[in-house]
Amino acid sequence: MTSSDLFARAVRVMPGGNTRSTLYIPPVPPYAASGEGAVVRDVDGHEVLDLHGNYTALVHGNGHPVIGAAVSTALADGACFGLPTRHDVALAERICARVPAVERVRFTTSGSEAVMMALRTARAFTGRTTVLRFAGSYHGNYDGVLDLGARGLTPGAASELLTVPVGDGKAFAAAVTAARGDLAAVILDLMPNRAGLRPLDPAFVALVRDVTATHDVLLVVDEVITLRLGVGGMQERYGLRPDLVTMGKVIGGGLAVGAWGGREDVMAVLDPREPGALAHAGTFSANPLSAAAGTAALDLLDEPTIARLNAYGDDLRKRVAALGYAVSGSGSLFRLLDLNGAADWWRLYRGGLLVGGNGLCALSTVMGTDTVDELERRFAAARGPG
Repeated sequence: MTSSDLFARAVRVMPGGNTRSTLYIPPVPPYAASGEGAVVRDVDGHEVLDLHGNYTALVHGNGHPVIGAAVSTALADGACFGLPTRHDVALAERICARVPAVERVRFTTSGSEAVMMALRTARAFTGRTTVLRFAGSYHGNYDGVLDLGARGLTPGAASELLTVPVGDGKAFAAAVTAARGDLAAVILDLMPNRAGLRPLDPAFVALVRDVTATHDVLLVVDEVITLRLGVGGMQERYGLRPDLVTMGKVIGGGLAVGAWGGREDVMAVLDPREPGALAHAGTFSANPLSAAAGTAALDLLDEPTIARLNAYGDDLRKRVAALGYAVSGSGSLFRLLDLNGAADWWRLYRGGLLVGGNGLCALSTVMGTDTVDELERRFAAARGPG
């Protein structure tokens, strides 16, 4: 069964032949067959080094044995229950111990859901409705954070959203001051991927924290992608303590997951022991398999491991830039800014490199110095005519 065969079947049952628009590479995307460590094989027999990591989620690579064992053990007890389990308690303990701003946490099945619930929590706590986001930042599929021109977005959702340029302190402060009577939250990504994966200026981040605190507006930091950059996420680099944090990807060990958490008093609006509590459900929220995988993944992702991985990423990014690529990012995350369409993507793929369709790349802990050397060699080879 080839990728072309699978795509021919797919177009008969899914719009455009896929269920994740971000994975469509024309004319026919390659279909994965298996993965091990830093390598992915497609059904056509082609092997690539995995710099995609399912959009950064696979921080420990493909099929890590410790994570696999944790999932197998949990599955032996049952895939899911209509009761809480020890696994969600363990994962919650890990997150609260790592991220100082997260005093209480709740789980979802995706980062998009985590953002949705974080903003709903902010609205419930403040009694206000408006949310401010920064232009070019992506926070998932939730209507309340999409670009105003997004197809299918209702006028009602658009009316509750303010958008200002990222990094523009004057515009931000003016927008918060004007809307403070109805502004529930500001959502901030410290290194927004779709805005270029460039770390924000610390002075701007400090301004955002000061202005939100002054006007009693909740600051939500989106760490769905960036949590991998430090034990406490990227926020620890900035000395930042937000009111709420959204998380995903690496906290699931490769399984579906999302989470949001923050100040105890803010998260208390979800306490079902209190009258009028904000309802939050989700059949697969805190699924024991995801929670067990996430606990194992976080235990593997300790401070020395993160430091080593970030050092490899910083080194590779410099090497790739020296080859003539335009790159951005920090630590184990980087982006190819001059990846222009499918032809460039296919050139890399045929050269043995799997990257995101928008050029997003992520290293994994199964990579070492030899892998970095090989990645540099393949990037160099891919500069030639394709």
